[in-house]
Amino acid sequence: MPDDSTLPITLPAKAVDALRQMILDGELPPGARLSERALGERLGVSRTPLREALRMLASEGLVRHEPNRGAVVAPLDRADIEATFELLAALEGLAGELAAKRIDDAQLAEIKALHFEMRAHHARGDRAAYFRANQDIHRHIAAAAANPVLVETFERLNARVKRVRYAANLTQERWAKAVEEHERMIAALDARDGAALRAILEAHLAGKRQSVLAAFAGTAEAYD
Repeated sequence: MPDDSTLPITLPAKAVDALRQMILDGELPPGARLSERALGERLGVSRTPLREALRMLASEGLVRHEPNRGAVVAPLDRADIEATFELLAALEGLAGELAAKRIDDAQLAEIKALHFEMRAHHARGDRAAYFRANQDIHRHIAAAAANPVLVETFERLNARVKRVRYAANLTQERWAKAVEEHERMIAALDARDGAALRAILEAHLAGKRQSVLAAFAGTAEAYD
């Protein structure tokens, strides 16, 4: 194990990225104990950057510290999921309204390209690739709002619910509806219609919330 004094300052950030992805992918399931020794050996980092990474993930709501157990993957909580989606819908609505006013042609072209890519993944039935493109679109809209505080808050909230959004069960009908909603998002953004885009995004996120809560309850009514 390398000495902490020689570690680059980027190591905690790299550990955060790796651990976050393991949690979002379900490799580290809710409630799993996070052994510092095992994770340190796996990631090739010592305890100092690893503890900093766990602290950062705790601030995102993905990790929590429990008495006598140490760090664990934060369990999924229905009330927390519902509250997070409620706030995320309002935040994305605001992001859309600001983006419609501030987006430049290059940013719009990039979002349109991502939308084309997302539609192609939908046509092929590639849900994992579809989800990645879908998330990229939402991130690019938030970035186009040109408000760093909004972007930072969006990323934190999105991280809290990303693992359950992907786990939601997609029926073909619901999946097609989500794609149609994205079509309307792009049209509103292209028209620079901030009020319309805000309404579409808020309704879209409300639908996602219902989908995730349905999946969380074990029903078959979910979509993304």
